[in-house]
Amino acid sequence: MMPSLIRRRRERPGLRLWPVGLVLASTFVLAVLVAAAVFAAGWDLLGARELQPERRLDSKTLFDLVKLSFGVVAGAGALVALVVAYRRQRVDEDGALREATRLHTERFTTAVSQLGSESAAVRLGGVHALAGLADDAPTALLRQTCIDVLCAYLRLPYTAEADLPADDMAARHTYLALREVRHTVIRLIRDRTAVGPEETHVSWRGHDFDFTGVVFDGGDFSDAEFVGGTVHFTGAVFADGRVDFNGVRFSGVDFSGAQFSGVGVDFVNAVFADGQVDFSGARFSGAMVNFVDARFCGGTVDFVFARFTGGAVDFSGAAFSGGTVDFSRAVFDAEVYFTDAEFAGGTVRFTGAEFSGGTVDYTAAEFSTSGTVSFTAAHFRGGLVDLSTAVGHAPDDLLPPQSRPLPAGLRVPLEWRSPAP
Repeated sequence: MMPSLIRRRRERPGLRLWPVGLVLASTFVLAVLVAAAVFAAGWDLLGARELQPERRLDSKTLFDLVKLSFGVVAGAGALVALVVAYRRQRVDEDGALREATRLHTERFTTAVSQLGSESAAVRLGGVHALAGLADDAPTALLRQTCIDVLCAYLRLPYTAEADLPADDMAARHTYLALREVRHTVIRLIRDRTAVGPEETHVSWRGHDFDFTGVVFDGGDFSDAEFVGGTVHFTGAVFADGRVDFNGVRFSGVDFSGAQFSGVGVDFVNAVFADGQVDFSGARFSGAMVNFVDARFCGGTVDFVFARFTGGAVDFSGAAFSGGTVDFSRAVFDAEVYFTDAEFAGGTVRFTGAEFSGGTVDYTAAEFSTSGTVSFTAAHFRGGLVDLSTAVGHAPDDLLPPQSRPLPAGLRVPLEWRSPAP
């Protein structure tokens, strides 16, 4: 069962109170026990261990006993009044919550109906109405419902510009109108998950976002924080336009099976930390994907079975530290740059990777002995791995047996398989 579903089930709306008789009895017993404990502690501190017994009660002692009795009765009455007032407050709060939920549901129904309109302008109104409802939601569960609807709108069938009929102006106008609505959804999500000096909206950080299978033809997620919840870009298609993830902080994000083709996708200065980021099975074809100055730290980033064909993927200046980045069984048939990258304090694996027809460039990359970079069983066929200006200790299992230790200007042969484990 998914963690997000478990979390939602635990958040059960509605007021649940114990029977008033049981609450009063329990409270009275607790009060007596606390009073007894205080009295015993005071008795011990004052050293009053031996008292002279009174054989006759005088009027003063009797009057003190009467005052004590009235004090006990008054205290019990105050305790009962306090419990009743607390329950009344809880009931009033629950009633207010129910009323707020009812009004929220009415507004929610109206906003959702606007999303189904044929008019793009009405749809835009519905998108902004849903975002406002999410901000004003009386509970986190209702806010999540609004977010789910916005994400579901992006998942609806959508025709990209490249697939439009030629010379069909009406279809193009419809496409441009729908694209404006979709990009507005993306911008609203970015605004409410980004960290800024002055946040003007209620934060949506920590909620779940499901972009499974969404077709992205542009959009700006820059400086967003996808942390604390689950975020899925599983099978998403990045085609046409530019999608910007600059400065985004990811924790537990799923890009498995995503397709990056004919588009620029920027992860410049992005931070991948504290969870698993999954690019397994992703396809990078004909696109320019930038991980320039990205930081991979404290988590797991999985590129297992990813395919880099055509275009270029740039990890220049990236820092791989404190986590695991796995390119096992990946296929590299594109230009991949690790220029000035730093491999320190973490693990980077190219186990069983295939390098064919492209170049993997480690110009001025720095390998530290505190980290691990492994090319075990990697296959170089028609491609080139350039370590000619790498700094430090290069991975031993990358080098042919006759080339150890690392000579200056190493360029791995075009036909060679690194040693198996």
